[in-house]
Amino acid sequence: MGVIRFLGQHKGAVALVMLLLLLKAGCELAIPVLTSQIVDVGIAQSGVEDLDVLAGYKAAGVDLFPIQMAYLLRIGGLMLLAAAGSMVLDVAAGFVSARTGAKIGRDLRRRLFARVVAFSDAEINRFSAASLITRGTNDVTLIQNVCTMVMRMVLYAPILAIGGVVMVMVTNPQLGWIVVLAVAVVFTVIAVLFRFTLPRFKIMQTLIDRVNLVAREMLNGLSVVRAFNREGFEENRFDAASRKLRDTQLFTNRAMAFMMPTMMLVMNLTSVAIVWFGAQGVAAGTMQTGDLIAFITYAMVIIMGCLIMGMVSIMLPRADVAAQRLSEVLATEPTVRDPEAPIHVRSDAASGARIAFNDVSFRYTDDGDPALSHVSFVAEPGTTLAIVGPTGSGKSTIVKLIERFYDPTAGSVTLDGVDLRELSQADLRANLGYVPQKAFLFEGTVESNIAYGDEGADEVAIRGALEVACALDFVEAREGGMLAPIAQGGDNVSGGQRQRLAMARALVRRPRAYLFDDCFSALDYATDARVRAALPAWAAGSTVILVAQRISTVLAADRIVVLDEGRVAGVGTHRELMETCPAYQEIALSQLTEEELADPIPVGGDLGRPSSSEIDPLGEGEPRFAPTEGKTEEEAAEGGAR
Repeated sequence: MGVIRFLGQHKGAVALVMLLLLLKAGCELAIPVLTSQIVDVGIAQSGVEDLDVLAGYKAAGVDLFPIQMAYLLRIGGLMLLAAAGSMVLDVAAGFVSARTGAKIGRDLRRRLFARVVAFSDAEINRFSAASLITRGTNDVTLIQNVCTMVMRMVLYAPILAIGGVVMVMVTNPQLGWIVVLAVAVVFTVIAVLFRFTLPRFKIMQTLIDRVNLVAREMLNGLSVVRAFNREGFEENRFDAASRKLRDTQLFTNRAMAFMMPTMMLVMNLTSVAIVWFGAQGVAAGTMQTGDLIAFITYAMVIIMGCLIMGMVSIMLPRADVAAQRLSEVLATEPTVRDPEAPIHVRSDAASGARIAFNDVSFRYTDDGDPALSHVSFVAEPGTTLAIVGPTGSGKSTIVKLIERFYDPTAGSVTLDGVDLRELSQADLRANLGYVPQKAFLFEGTVESNIAYGDEGADEVAIRGALEVACALDFVEAREGGMLAPIAQGGDNVSGGQRQRLAMARALVRRPRAYLFDDCFSALDYATDARVRAALPAWAAGSTVILVAQRISTVLAADRIVVLDEGRVAGVGTHRELMETCPAYQEIALSQLTEEELADPIPVGGDLGRPSSSEIDPLGEGEPRFAPTEGKTEEEAAEGGAR
């Protein structure tokens, strides 16, 4: 069983708990013996153990009260001592069990987090974020609690039951068949319940994942849900998932609810049987009253041990399923792994990185359509390489392969001539500054989010990166400035502000290569132009790979790669592509005017120079930037947002 395997990693603590529980069981099993002595000797024989001596005392007219009280106090004191010892040992065993369970939970969370962080996007998508969250919280907590219960109860129950059996055989073997029959009934009930409930427990964990997935999806897309008036649909979808979980839980809970009354019935019938047959023994003189009381107590101890195992068995199936789910994650090897002997590439080299795609093909799943097919190009050090193409052409996939979120299905991607698969992921990413298509900020402050890109960055570097990203103005305008709070995911700033902060986070690293994954489209045209104007000076010497939707963003790039349905449709400068690449011509003509095409920006020119379509998109003599005058950048429409 998976839970037992986790306990096996803490053998010392388990052995200590077993010792404490063994001593505790000894104390508890001694109490019925002492009770029997009080009844048979202390009360029936006035505290005199030898019947001949008792007869002599009575014949001599000796006052037996002092003798009786002394005996009762002595045996009663031993009972109190046994009870106190049992309590102390129980507390100690509980402390060690709880501490060990907490350690198991901590270690599982650490291992799970480390493994998930090492996963590529393929493994994340395979399990789903909602399922991984459930496994790291609910499943780990369940295993932690069950491990604690196993140490305190499951280890204790056999000790108690075996000790009870021994004492029953010593007290009166003739009535042992009653206990054997009761134990057989108890285990039969447990086995039947397990057969019906175990499959449902496995289903229950999957249904919990489903509820979490639906809730998480609804919360993440709440604005879309409201915009399309789909609240009712989402409520029904969540209700359907909840109903399935509820029905499964009701089935298992009802089945398990049958256990406790059955156990109590068995215990009561056992007590009645023992009293019935034991009373006949007392009447016949073959059994003393104290022995009967002790026998009843030991029988209850044995059944109680079985009952404890039955109670824990309610949680064991779920915990076993949870352990299997965790083991599934921990046993999954990331598809993107570091080599055993990685080649080191310096991230502090003065020159930019040379990044090359060599006949690269890639598909996200083995049976999926190719996202890229035979893609080849080179981004030379210190140059700007732009990647354009229609939606779904594979532009973002290029960036993901450079960041090694995935490995190519065929071909290779190299950095300074070294296959990325021969580099450690830490070394590779130390050379890159990545701005994702969908910006994400962490809960903290503006400063902590920018410094996330470079922990050693000082205030001057952070302010410089913010200025290049055109974010310094709105940061200083916020209360707290650099220390202004940022909510989880950056929900308390606008989309454009969030994107600019994400840019600043990459810029502050001053890496050898910048990867901009269509991040300029979240900015309005004015801010887009300002960032492009400031970027060349900041990124001088570094390689810039720029994925973009707007042709105006990439006009001044040294080379432009045009993708169409995952294939390279053309590579060259703007002028060259306008002459040789129909796919590029179609994109350009859909965004630029004939005048712009007749007067393109020279290669290596000003990235920040706006095109005439940005200045006057409708040809009406009104500059595009005019609507933003007198407004904050946030009030201006994020015109380039897709």
